[in-house]
Amino acid sequence: MTSTSTARRYKTHCRTITETDIVTFVNVVGLHEPFFIDMEYIQKNMEGAHRKRFAPGPMIISLGMGLLATYVSEIIADTLKEQDVGPFGGMTGLQARLRGALFPGDTIHVECEPRLLPKTSRGYTLMELQHWVLNQHGETIADFTETLTFLPKESHSS
Repeated sequence: MTSTSTARRYKTHCRTITETDIVTFVNVVGLHEPFFIDMEYIQKNMEGAHRKRFAPGPMIISLGMGLLATYVSEIIADTLKEQDVGPFGGMTGLQARLRGALFPGDTIHVECEPRLLPKTSRGYTLMELQHWVLNQHGETIADFTETLTFLPKESHSS
C-alpha cells in the first residue's frame, strides 16, 4: 500500500481477474441470470465488449472491498489519530456507481481516500472510505463510498 501524506489517498496491490473468479462469484451468490451463465445468450443479445463474459457489478464492489481489506485497519488508525472515539459500530452505508466493465484478464487495484464527517448530535463518529476501482488502463470502473460508524466514547467515571 502506498499513501501520499497531503491527499491521504491510499493505493492497494493489484489483482488479475480470471474467468473462474467470475463463474465462482456468480454461483456463490446465485446470480443465475443469462447475462452471467449463458454464453450463447450473451453473444446473441449483447453488443460490443459485452459479447464475452464480464463480472457482475456486486463482484466489482466486493473485489474493491477485498483489495482494501488488508490495509483498512491502518487506514482507520491513521484517520482516527488524535480523535476521541469509541469502539467500531459497523458499516452503516454504501453508495456505489458502476462506470465500466470488468472482464477476465483485467488487472485492477483500488485507491481509497478516507474522510471524517462531523460528529453526530448523539456523539457518533462517521468515517467515509471513498473507493475507486481502476483497471490496467487507469480507467475507473467503479467508485463507491462506505460509511463506517464509531460509537461514542463512554465516560468511565467512578
